[in-house]
Amino acid sequence: MSLNSIIQYFVPKDRKFFPLFEKASRNLISLGEALNELVNTTDLERRKELTKKIEDLEHVGDDITHLIFLEMGKNFITPFDREDMHSLASALDDIADYIHGSAARMDLYKITDITPPIKKLAELILQGCIDVNKAVEELKNLKNIRLITDSCVRINSMENQADYVFDRAVADLFEFEDDAKTIIKYKELFAAMETATDKCEDVANVLETILVKNA
Repeated sequence: MSLNSIIQYFVPKDRKFFPLFEKASRNLISLGEALNELVNTTDLERRKELTKKIEDLEHVGDDITHLIFLEMGKNFITPFDREDMHSLASALDDIADYIHGSAARMDLYKITDITPPIKKLAELILQGCIDVNKAVEELKNLKNIRLITDSCVRINSMENQADYVFDRAVADLFEFEDDAKTIIKYKELFAAMETATDKCEDVANVLETILVKNA
């Protein structure tokens, strides 16, 4: 093995890891946008198309996560703590999973009456995905720590709003809906969407940990 090859082995592969994290976070925006379009269209055929699109984008996210883990196994030195890299990749993947889970529940449970809480939760999910992407794109140099922390604050605020929307929606469901099947269907959907916002907060928590360790 040449000296250059040895040196390259020990140099952090920032040009591999950061683009992958950024690709994963940009994919989340695409997922959030598709979910928002899904809950705001009355065209049933278009809903099916968007459900399939969300499924495909979730698979894209899985592939990116797999590549991140693969690169971690191949490289001796990483841009930041390996445990935090694993946690960040997993948290980003979890957001995609729960967005896909939300769309899948709407399709499987044949939920055609899209209520205001569903639309609001989808809006908050997209907001969270946008802020996750903003923060992740600043990770490569850590010079704009304020931009990352501001995004984390907005994510935490978004998650608090989602908690309120979820609690109010479930309370109204129990108060005004008499059909047990309908209650179960909508509660399951609300829970999946609210969990997607929780996963955005998980990303914010990992990012804050990375900032503390690399300050």
